[in-house]
Amino acid sequence: MVNVLFLHPDLGIGGAERLVIDAALALQSKGHKVHIVTSHHDLNHCFPETKDGTLTVSIIGDWLPRSIFGRFIAFCAYLRMLWAAIAVVFCFDFKPEVFFCDQVSMCIPVLRTFTKVPVLFYCHFPDLLLASHKSWLQKIYRAPLDWLEEKTTGLANVTVVNSHFTAGVFKDTFRSIRKQPQVLYPSLSFDKFDQPFSSTLARVVESGPKFVLLSINRYERKKNLGLALRSIALLKEEAKLEDIHLIMAGGYDERLPENVEHFEELSKLSESLGLQNFVTFLRSPNDDVKSCLLHSSQCLLYTPDKEHFGIVPLEAMYCKLPVIAVRSGGPLETVEDHRTGYLCEPTPEDFSAKIQYLYDNQKLVEEMGERGRLRVREHFSFDSFSNQLNELVDSLTSSKSE
Repeated sequence: MVNVLFLHPDLGIGGAERLVIDAALALQSKGHKVHIVTSHHDLNHCFPETKDGTLTVSIIGDWLPRSIFGRFIAFCAYLRMLWAAIAVVFCFDFKPEVFFCDQVSMCIPVLRTFTKVPVLFYCHFPDLLLASHKSWLQKIYRAPLDWLEEKTTGLANVTVVNSHFTAGVFKDTFRSIRKQPQVLYPSLSFDKFDQPFSSTLARVVESGPKFVLLSINRYERKKNLGLALRSIALLKEEAKLEDIHLIMAGGYDERLPENVEHFEELSKLSESLGLQNFVTFLRSPNDDVKSCLLHSSQCLLYTPDKEHFGIVPLEAMYCKLPVIAVRSGGPLETVEDHRTGYLCEPTPEDFSAKIQYLYDNQKLVEEMGERGRLRVREHFSFDSFSNQLNELVDSLTSSKSE
């Protein structure tokens, strides 16, 4: 048994948080003792495993600001994780034998300098590529943070990424890091989606449409959610489809200005396109509602461009939904074009054409759904993920003892 301490900046309900929780559960299932340390954990905005006693969670540094007058969010995240790392090293009872860090690498120098405990860093995607560098002020602000991200990431004993796409981006972005990252695909816990749910689609959509489309993503501009709305508008206008309905469900945190602003932007866009009766917006649906939507819809629309992985297409395929996604990033490795869904150009014309084809050929919806479920079972199982992660932890502890 190995003591593994997880350091994660904000334990909310995003894809990164789902991976961290699954990693903790995977190691726990292998007999290891795990403890998650985070700078923020809202019991009303988190996954159930982090509040029902399944996993042990400690909060350190939540008193530190998340931003300064709505700005300097990255700087504050670095500061909060730095404080958490210092507290873990000098003031924490749990004695780790492996550190598992992700998202913010600023904690790694503290862990490597003051302990001999090996560090595994999970890089979801280089943060410097997600940040804006448009104005000269942004470039000045980001320059030291970008430099620190590369240098601190390179200090990890082992670096892991979520896809071969991200591995390529990592190599092109962090040129000073010679050791290449290993690929550890995120996984699904099948049991979670096999459990019965109490919610019904009728509670979400009263009209009972024939063909329900589903979009699940955080309310962030980079998720390109407007593409789904424009695709529905095009179908409504040109194909005259009146019995389709889009359910747009997404992670929503009222503390994040972008979530609040973009939700309003999408609501206004929906109204301007005349989609009031064709779209339902949901903010942070719980797991029961989400499971109901995945099992009751006919197709998933996945609109982000160059998404580094994307766990939602796997969830949809396991629940037998065809996936219509942008032809870039992680979906190139998860969705089989014309077999478990369609990979499209990020245009309403291409998306709407594929939606209409599935609408007109609903036997194909069932066939693609069956193939999608089989693909997830074969390539993205929780057992496979657990075994690979367990091997990484074992290799870190064995190399330390040698």
